Amino acid sequence: MTQEFSAWMGGIQARMETALGRQLPPQGALPARLHDAMRYAVLGGGKRVRPLLVFAAGEVADAPEASLEVVAGAIEMIHAYSLVHDDLPCMDNDDLRRGRPTVHKEFDYATALLAGDALQAQATLILSDRHVAPDAAAQLEMLRVLAQASGSRGMCGGQQIDLDAVGKPLTEPELELMHIHKTGALIRASVTLGTLCGTPLSPQESAKLDHYAKCVGLLFQVVDDILDVTQDSATLGKTAGKDAKDDKPTYVSILGLAEARRKAQTLLEDALAALEPFGTRARCLRELAEFITSRSF
Repeated sequence: MTQEFSAWMGGIQARMETALGRQLPPQGALPARLHDAMRYAVLGGGKRVRPLLVFAAGEVADAPEASLEVVAGAIEMIHAYSLVHDDLPCMDNDDLRRGRPTVHKEFDYATALLAGDALQAQATLILSDRHVAPDAAAQLEMLRVLAQASGSRGMCGGQQIDLDAVGKPLTEPELELMHIHKTGALIRASVTLGTLCGTPLSPQESAKLDHYAKCVGLLFQVVDDILDVTQDSATLGKTAGKDAKDDKPTYVSILGLAEARRKAQTLLEDALAALEPFGTRARCLRELAEFITSRSF
């Protein structure tokens, strides 16, 4: 990771912490417990990979940063809501997230459920309440893309496939299908929405970026599976080894650790190849893919 990229990444992460603080309901506003839980879920932690992808993709389309900030906030709220619900006893039943108690442990089950619901609504609210696209049609497309990536054909559908797969052997294509939805859909939406904030791209350029995002979405999951067996809970900020304990299929359980690392490298190379037509405009997208991969080696 270059010093220039590290500074860019740190700047976006700090900017989004401030922006999200503004975009969320204020602390203490009624109902205070719900709003406090929402802020707890979103603020004070996380790599902000999806906002980073929004800003990096926005550079390709010369998008205004003020628009990217709104879009990145909406996507991060959807991501945070998914983590709140994913940690619930009816899902993964986890006690640790980002190095601190999960929302249902810090508050309670019912408040965590409502906080996730409210974060999803807040994301739609801020994305529809601001002028962030060149025209109304592009902004409507943003809402459609985000809804599809979040719903039964995207993240929620992937989570259902995940729940159904516990204790069952999956082939690698079946596992890939699950993660294209569960993890990959929102990552692909991050890239798409970032470009929709700026100058329209050609269909060929959009297809190249979508292929990059598909590769990065899978890459992120492969790396997560590797980290789950190679790092401890303190390093991860969440419970290590939980996938194996819960008998969930992962890239490591199916391929083995060495082959999973080779797959991560192949996905990285494929992602970088898709960016070649964009030259220096895709510098941050390129370094983001390399950063995601480097966490596992």
